[in-house]
Amino acid sequence: MSCTSKDKHDFTKGSMAGSIVRLSLPMILAQLVNVLYNIVDRMYLGHMPGDGRLALTGVGVAFPIITIINAFANLCGSGGAPLCSIERGRGDEKKAEQIMGNSLTLLLIFGIFLTFTGYLIKTPLLYLFGASSETISYANAYMDVYLAGNIFVMLGLGMNPFIESQGFAKTGMLTVVIGAFLNLILDPIFIFDLNLGVRGAAAATILSQLISAVWVLSFLHSKKAILRLRLSTLRLQGKLVKEIIALGLSGFTMSVTNSLVQIFCNASLQFYGGDLYVGAMTIIYSVREVVQMPMQGFTQGAQPVLGYNYGAGKNGRVKEGIRFIRRVTLTYALAVWAVLMLLPGTVVRLFNGEPELLQISITSMRWHFVLFFFMAFQYVGQTVFVSLGKAKQAVFFSLFRKAILGVPLILLLPHLWSLGIYGVLAAEPITNIIGGLACYCTMIAVVWKNL
Repeated sequence: MSCTSKDKHDFTKGSMAGSIVRLSLPMILAQLVNVLYNIVDRMYLGHMPGDGRLALTGVGVAFPIITIINAFANLCGSGGAPLCSIERGRGDEKKAEQIMGNSLTLLLIFGIFLTFTGYLIKTPLLYLFGASSETISYANAYMDVYLAGNIFVMLGLGMNPFIESQGFAKTGMLTVVIGAFLNLILDPIFIFDLNLGVRGAAAATILSQLISAVWVLSFLHSKKAILRLRLSTLRLQGKLVKEIIALGLSGFTMSVTNSLVQIFCNASLQFYGGDLYVGAMTIIYSVREVVQMPMQGFTQGAQPVLGYNYGAGKNGRVKEGIRFIRRVTLTYALAVWAVLMLLPGTVVRLFNGEPELLQISITSMRWHFVLFFFMAFQYVGQTVFVSLGKAKQAVFFSLFRKAILGVPLILLLPHLWSLGIYGVLAAEPITNIIGGLACYCTMIAVVWKNL
């Protein structure tokens, strides 16, 4: 399809599938590359001579804190960017710029608050999240450095969606690719050559995210952007802040509840199995991040297209887009499920090859991913709710799968029929099937009918 530059940013024209693919492919690549920030750290740390397994486990215990930090970035990014798309569809670019400016101010406030709070409470939190006397030093060392550059992480993650929501998917992809490329170079230098270990892994990540943040802010301030950052838009407006936070609560809640489940899961695994099972779950969560990213990138790429058409009153095109998202997401989820069920050992060896950890990780991975393909329905439902500004439904189903179902199951199942460690592992597939179908069926009943 040939189109002018202007048409590329008007999502009411051309094929819905074409528009979604054009935006989502760079975002999928960007999301996958983004995962490399932490995944590469874990791979290097897991193969450190002598204490690789303990370093890997210690950094894994710190994941929930990092996830909570990312949640605040999502609160502003996933709340403000869809609102910008809707306002652009309505033709109100002034309000869209105000939303973007208010989101930046919120990110700065949250970033400063989380840095100071993190230093005050990180050690007791790490013990609560499953650290042991052997792994706490590694977890603390990683967080000491990471928190120092926390604000760069938040600015890069939180403002990049505003580039993508304007249709500049390749520029948004470069934000992540630049940072990840630097991280790949710096990791082995800092970890091994300079002998900094886990501190080096964190430093490589923070320096890379600093460059990404500078790239994002520079583009949004430049004349290339449709919506530009201006000083006049940075002053907080109560009404806009409420709208951003209300819609962003979906992404925020999903991240926080993921962190909550990791906390209870690590603590339960430490109680029933010890450091080996916490280390195995570190590997599994790393794999999960990788395999979920294409779905996340694809559905996030669809959000500006759905939101723009919804704002323009093109409901038929919105339905066409939803059908396409469902078809692609489910196909991908089934393919990933098959690979992880058939080749778990090959995947685990990328992180650590110790025989005992390998055996436990393979068993745990099969339990964790046995009903993974039902996550496709969760992603489709959540995407529609967020894209169309349905904040209440988006927030509820973010809470439902993890907080309402996941945490109670992790605490309850180990006591039933003496399941123990297998009860902890069984919680994830149960939440996948119930949460995924509940979210999707509600979307059909509430949104599809009205469209």
